[in-house]
Amino acid sequence: MPSTTLPVVPHYVAASLTKENLDWADLPIIDLARATTPEGRAELAPLIRDAMRTHGFLYVINHGWTEAQNERIFDIANLPFEHVPDDEKKRFAGDIKKTGSYRGYKLRNYWHIDNGVRDQLEHYNLHRSIYENQEHPKALQPVLPEIRAFAEHNHFNVLFPVLRLLALGMELPEDTFINIHGFEAKGETYVRFMKYYPRSEEEETKTSNVWLKGHTDFGTITILWSQPVTALQILSPDGVWRFVKHIPNALVINAGDGMEFLSGGYYKATIHRVVQPPVDQRGTTRVGAFYFAMTDDDVVLKPLAESPVLQRVGIVRRFEDENAPTTEQWRRARTSAYGQTELKRKDNVEEEVINGVVVKHYN
Repeated sequence: MPSTTLPVVPHYVAASLTKENLDWADLPIIDLARATTPEGRAELAPLIRDAMRTHGFLYVINHGWTEAQNERIFDIANLPFEHVPDDEKKRFAGDIKKTGSYRGYKLRNYWHIDNGVRDQLEHYNLHRSIYENQEHPKALQPVLPEIRAFAEHNHFNVLFPVLRLLALGMELPEDTFINIHGFEAKGETYVRFMKYYPRSEEEETKTSNVWLKGHTDFGTITILWSQPVTALQILSPDGVWRFVKHIPNALVINAGDGMEFLSGGYYKATIHRVVQPPVDQRGTTRVGAFYFAMTDDDVVLKPLAESPVLQRVGIVRRFEDENAPTTEQWRRARTSAYGQTELKRKDNVEEEVINGVVVKHYN
């Protein structure tokens, strides 16, 4: 009989909650436990539809994992940064620009932020299968089954219910989006562990305290496991940057380019950024756990024009249907270019053109 004892993992001690009075984004909270019945989904669909159209971000609670499991995954998330030697990190670093894939490490100083300052964050990315065509550092080997379980939970118990609700919001069959997000299909949906490190005052001044420029994600749905260091901001509908508040054991969900393209602009890819934490959290590290969902690689990212909603409200196009990229084309182009290309600046917005589509970065 297999052992039920989990491998020992050093505990990651996160920063205490900020006590500062900040301008918080007022985001809807979706109780995912209600999505298990047709009646519950019918009640939730308008809520998630309106949230994705007005805020682009929302919280999810009652997603099926306990607080103890949540704490454990953040301990695991810290392993690839604090318990892997630098030479081993380099060995597992991805050739991001060449491959258009984030598998493996993105090490510090890879992205240009502003005025010659480069990023101070590392992340480690695992394909959702965890084992497929990817080796991992020694420190992660004992916990790979747990990371696989984490990927499956995100995919089947969070992503799929959210996709059902978004399909209902467009008056499409519930499985419309699920059918193009196969767990075993060819694609790059992945688990990401990320760690931000403190920066110097000189770097903060040169970047106006921005750690990661305002951007949209390029997939369909991003699942962020809420953590206590206050640094994530969203660009609210009124044009004001507001902080996303930590809710213990909650998830923060947002739409990306892929969902905007497929929904014909009905659901917006949301602009968000990361900035220096408030004074009482400065000098601490910030560990994150994410699930970045994308459709299968061969899906053409053109609007689902059969949606009765789109037939009523119209389609907002970023490109003509005949020019629509596949998910593979779009994610390779976005991944290769990010933080590595010269951008054209217009006031506080920087632009680049990828596959004929204008992509904006907000500084």
